[in-house]
Amino acid sequence: MSVQPAGSHFIHGAYVEDAAGAAILSLNPATQQEIARVHSATPELFEKAVESARKGFAQWKKTSPSERAEVLRKAAQIMRERNHELSVLETLDTGKPLQETLVADAASGAEALAYFASIAATANGEHINLGASFAMTKREPLGICLGIGAWNYPIQIACWKAAPALAAGNAMIFKPSEVTVLTALKLAEILKEAGLPDGVFNVVQGDRDAAARMVTHPAIDKVSLTGSVPTGRVIAQNASASLKHMSLELGGKSPIVIFEDAEIDNAVAAAMNGNFYSSGQICSNGTRVFVHSSILDRFLDRLVARTKGIKMGDPLDEATQMGPLVSRMQYDKTLDYIRIGQEEGATLYYGGNTPEVAECPNGLFVEPTIFTDVKDTMRIAREEIFGPVMSVLSFDGEDEVIARANDTEFGLAAGVFTSDLKRAYRVIDQIQAGTCWINNYNLTPLEMPFGGFKQSGIGRENGHWALDQYSQVKSIYVEMGDVEAGW
Repeated sequence: MSVQPAGSHFIHGAYVEDAAGAAILSLNPATQQEIARVHSATPELFEKAVESARKGFAQWKKTSPSERAEVLRKAAQIMRERNHELSVLETLDTGKPLQETLVADAASGAEALAYFASIAATANGEHINLGASFAMTKREPLGICLGIGAWNYPIQIACWKAAPALAAGNAMIFKPSEVTVLTALKLAEILKEAGLPDGVFNVVQGDRDAAARMVTHPAIDKVSLTGSVPTGRVIAQNASASLKHMSLELGGKSPIVIFEDAEIDNAVAAAMNGNFYSSGQICSNGTRVFVHSSILDRFLDRLVARTKGIKMGDPLDEATQMGPLVSRMQYDKTLDYIRIGQEEGATLYYGGNTPEVAECPNGLFVEPTIFTDVKDTMRIAREEIFGPVMSVLSFDGEDEVIARANDTEFGLAAGVFTSDLKRAYRVIDQIQAGTCWINNYNLTPLEMPFGGFKQSGIGRENGHWALDQYSQVKSIYVEMGDVEAGW
C-alpha cells in the first residue's frame, strides 16, 4: 500500500519537493514494504522554510490569543473528524496496532490542540506596585521554534510541541523522525485548513546531518526535541553554542515499585501497560519493576497468565493488541538486549522469541518478554531498551527500594503501588523522577506537565508550564514622577 505524500515538505501552506536531498524511505514495519519516499531538506530548502516562518511569525505574533485559540480549536475538530484516516496512516508508518492508534495518537494530538486553545489567553503578565511608580510584565513569543519529533508517537508529539508554541504566538518548523515521516504533513494540512496563516507551521524532513544544520541556524530561537539521551546531548551542545532556548524530553529507565499491600491485579495491569504497550516503545515505560519479595510469586503468576493472552497480529486488524517494532534497527537492538540479559545471568522467565505472524511474514515482531532474577548492575536494568522487555527485581525494605530506584542516570518517570497512601507519597516524594504516578502508570493528561529529572531532560511538555517555555517575560518600569540626576 502506497501513501506517498504530495511532497516531502510542507512550506508556506503548500507541499514542496526537493529531490536533491537524500532519500528517506518509510517502511511498513509489519511487511517491510516501502509505503512512501521523501527527501531530506537541503540547506537551500531549509532557508525557504525559515524565510516562510519569519513571514508567518510577523503576522501570527500580532494575532490575538482568542483568534489563535479559534484556529487551534478548529484544527482539533478536524483531527477528530479524520481520526480513523490519521490512525491508519500512523499504524502503517509505526507498526502500532490500529486498536491503539485510534485512541492514543491523533486523538491525543487533538486533545493537545484543544487544551492549549482553552488556555491561550491566560498567559498574561502582572502589575507590580512600586508606590509612586509601577512596573508591569508581559509575555512575548520567542520567535521561530524548531520541533524535532520522535518515531514512537509521531503526530501526538508534533501536536504536543505545536499547540503550546502556536498558542503563545510563535512560528514552528517541525522535523519529524526520519523513521516516521507522514503524519506531521497531515497536521500541517489540517492547521492550514483551520485558518493558520501560511508559514506559521512548516514541516521539513531531515536526516541527522540536516537536523544538525537546522539546530545551529541563527534564525532558530528555540529547539524542542523528543528523543534519546545521546541525541539530546548532541542537540543541547549544538543549540547552546548560540544560547538558544531549548527543551529536551529524553529517555528513561523508570521504576515501578510494588509493595506487599498493593492491589495486585492493578499492579500487574500497570506493569504490562508500562512495558508492552506500543511494543515497549515509550520513553516513560517502567521497565524496572520492583516487587516486594513476599508477593513476587503471586505477581509473576498473574503477570504471565495475562501476558500469554496478548494477541499479536496484523496491526490494521483492530483485534490485534501488539504489533511489530518500528524498524529493523530497533528490532535488532531489542534482540541483542534479550541475549545480553541471558548472558548476564538473568532468567528469561517468559517470551524472548520472534513469533511468526501468518498475515505479516516479514513483520518485525518480538514477543513480550519478562526477565526475573535481575540485578541492578545488569545492562538490561540500566540501559534503555525501547522494546517489550520487562525486568522484574525483588526488594524487602522501603529505604532499600528507594535507593535502588534512584540508582540511575535517568529520572523521567516512576510509579508506586500500595494501599497505604502515606507510604505512597513518602516514597514517591523521595524518588528522583519528574513524572510520577501512585496506583497507576503512564497516564499523561494534558493538564499535567510531563518531563524528567537528571539525564531524562530539560523543561516540560503540557500544562501551563509549556506556555511558559514557549514565551519570555518582558519587564517594563513606568515612572510616574520626575527623574533626578546625581550631578
